[in-house]
Amino acid sequence: MAGFYAHSLENDPAPAHWQELETHLRGVADKAALFAEFFASREWGYLAGLWHDLGKYQPEFQARLQGERIAVEHSGMGATYAFQIDKDKGIPLAFVIAGHHAGLANYIESGPNLPSPLKERLRGNEASLRQTLPCIPTAILQHRLPDLLVFLKPIRGAGDGERKALARSSEFWVRFLFSALVDADRLDTEGFLDPAKASLRGAFSELGGLRNKLDAYIEKKIARLSVEDRKRPINQARAQILNTCREAASQLPGFFSLTVPTGGGKTLSAMSFALRHAELQGLKRVIVVIPYTSIIEQNAQVYRQALGAVNVVEHHSNLDPIAGRTTHGIEVTRQHELACENWDASVIVTTSVQFFESLFANHPSRCRKLHNIARSVIILDEVQTLPPGFLLSILDALNELVEHYGCTVVLSTATPPALAARERFPEGLKNVRPIIADPKNLAAVLTRVEYTWPDLDTPPAEWLTLAAELAQFSQVLAIVHRRNDARILAQELQRLTPDDPIFHLSALMCPAHRSAVLAQIKETLGHGDNCRLISTQLVEAGVDVDFPIVYRALGGLDSMVQAAGRCNREGKRDKGRVVIFRAPTIPPAGTPRKALEVATSLLKEHEGNLNPDNPELFEDYFRRLYFAANLDSRAIQAHRAEFKFATVGHEFKLIEDGFTYSVVVPYSEAGERLRDLRQQGPHRETLRALQPFLVSVYPDAFNKLYQAGALEEVIDGTYALTRVFENLYDSNLFGLVVGDEPVADPSALMV
Repeated sequence: MAGFYAHSLENDPAPAHWQELETHLRGVADKAALFAEFFASREWGYLAGLWHDLGKYQPEFQARLQGERIAVEHSGMGATYAFQIDKDKGIPLAFVIAGHHAGLANYIESGPNLPSPLKERLRGNEASLRQTLPCIPTAILQHRLPDLLVFLKPIRGAGDGERKALARSSEFWVRFLFSALVDADRLDTEGFLDPAKASLRGAFSELGGLRNKLDAYIEKKIARLSVEDRKRPINQARAQILNTCREAASQLPGFFSLTVPTGGGKTLSAMSFALRHAELQGLKRVIVVIPYTSIIEQNAQVYRQALGAVNVVEHHSNLDPIAGRTTHGIEVTRQHELACENWDASVIVTTSVQFFESLFANHPSRCRKLHNIARSVIILDEVQTLPPGFLLSILDALNELVEHYGCTVVLSTATPPALAARERFPEGLKNVRPIIADPKNLAAVLTRVEYTWPDLDTPPAEWLTLAAELAQFSQVLAIVHRRNDARILAQELQRLTPDDPIFHLSALMCPAHRSAVLAQIKETLGHGDNCRLISTQLVEAGVDVDFPIVYRALGGLDSMVQAAGRCNREGKRDKGRVVIFRAPTIPPAGTPRKALEVATSLLKEHEGNLNPDNPELFEDYFRRLYFAANLDSRAIQAHRAEFKFATVGHEFKLIEDGFTYSVVVPYSEAGERLRDLRQQGPHRETLRALQPFLVSVYPDAFNKLYQAGALEEVIDGTYALTRVFENLYDSNLFGLVVGDEPVADPSALMV
């Protein structure tokens, strides 16, 4: 066979129609250079693309393209070549090229189920490289390695701390270079093998056009308000917040805080700032990062109404591709699915888990999107929910994005955490500029509730006593610590008010079930009908419901104030009422329990009366909370400084692998989705289609269900309730209900 090829066509065995290797290398080089240009690394991106597949010049690889079943290690050869040219400057390219299929590896040490160390692979490819070099065109090899970027160059006389900080900056940069190569390689390959698929990418409006759409949408919303509604203090405050955000958009990129009380219109005001700011500063996209899927679905719907469905790409685990095709059409859904691969869209709405785990991942598919984060506006919604155990690495990454990757980060919250850098916290965020100059005064203007704080000298309330108190109100929300708490309290309330509907929300209900119940709650409240809701914390941050009275179990200060945001949200009453009570149980161990301890301490110091309208109170609260926590609980920063990419990817998990098991429950269309899975097999679409019907259960509950014969393994690692036990899922109220003790017979699972 004459020539060298990168890819063959299964339906066309003629090599003349295959993709020539040099064409592929140069195509990937050009794309990677373009992507890397957004973080000042164009030459590095070009060489990563040009050398990434040097191993395909091996005769053995060409024989494999012809159909011979032989294993050929090709991705490590370009890495070895870069390393041999310059052992210092070649290391970044070595990491990137060697990992573009298997993932970024550790340099010298590895562990179980992790890729082989890079040093080992470099050594192992030396002989193959010597044999292959004569086959490689000289024009491809004759390139000098560029200089390192200024912020990555060693500082003479630097101390240990400075050297480690420099290593972490270098590690972070390698991730972005890796992303540029992976995306360029996959796009170039796709363009050759599947041009129809490639043609669907990138069909999104420019940011300027989206800003015009948003302005028009907001003006229509305002025009629909009555004269009386416009005069209401909350709507006047929302207008002021919106205008202030628009004015702040002209400032240079960097960190901004948007501290606005719940109900102040942060969703649209933050987006208005982001689109204007991106347009004025030449940034590429807006990425909205939200902690909970319940808020994502709600906010994404608002953005779709304002910007058009095609322009808002959701990326989270609960996406349902089948429902998406029904709602938005096949072509739009397909475009969104492709955009989720590399975030090549104008507006991305994603989860904190997806965003931050991608930043610290080592797998090519997970890292592929990173280069498109550069030069973006990132809105961190409900920023107070950042997990303390990973805070140092998260803040480090945010500082890197702002300082070296041209990003603007907006810290959006009603309860501002203490994230700014200071003398005793140098790891914090640098130069955070407030969009709202006087959040304390704004909070006072937007005060819509009165708090009743518990007497710490009296014993906690009993569930029955609390249920009797709730039964006095026609519309009331109670938020408790645990899923089991919500079920018990709802049962007690149900016994006291058998003729009235009771609503319940917890993570023992699948996402589709929760969404349906939430929609029913909003409709019931809108009609003014009786509505008593018992929920876990999943309802309290950002969920758009409006109750006259809210009960919240004493917990973290931020959680209690977020819960208050579900009370008198629209300001239609003079004052709503928020009752903080001591529950019979305490929050789960870890951050929730520490947050309760800090809030209790503050309540004692303030003689039983806290003023949540004072931002200084939150500064004090979060400083104490962070002081009591290990802010790098998995030693991520130490691993990064040692270039342990695979270890970091394994350890940086905001949601622990194996901590819960996922079970498909018989709600709505779950049966049809299971049937598709059985018939079509486990591929991306059939697995994603099950996400809205999954419930996460703890190992003890899973074992009880499994031992009782209530679960069947549909495919490896995917379980569903068997037909006999489908009644264990209460589609009307509680979701999946299992007992707390080991069971001797299946009927004992019923509660």
